[in-house]
Amino acid sequence: VQLQASGGGLVQAGGSLRLSCAASEPTFNNYTMGWFRQAPGKEREFVGHMIPRSGSTYYSNSVKGRFTISRDNAGNTLYLQMNSLKPEDTAVYYCAARYGAHRSRNPNDYAHWGRGTQVTVSS
Repeated sequence: VQLQASGGGLVQAGGSLRLSCAASEPTFNNYTMGWFRQAPGKEREFVGHMIPRSGSTYYSNSVKGRFTISRDNAGNTLYLQMNSLKPEDTAVYYCAARYGAHRSRNPNDYAHWGRGTQVTVSS
């Protein structure tokens, strides 16, 4: 499966952005879909993911309550709604996919990656 993330940009602290991840095929019945981010000089970190079929979502503590993962009914697009953004949310955001239902938060466990999209939050 091929992935393409989009929707990044520059926003002031407290603002919102919605990222999209377009998949080359329907993924929601078979793939765990994740969002990760990487800030300059830091390792890639888990943001959240959605489990196939059930659509259950899980988030890192740093974004819980502010970010929401959702999907479209066709099963081709995953979204990351980011509210109450903080300067520390500044990073390149990536979507990723792993076949099967897994709750791993390790980016090394995801086989499919899209090109990232830059999110910059100004103070």
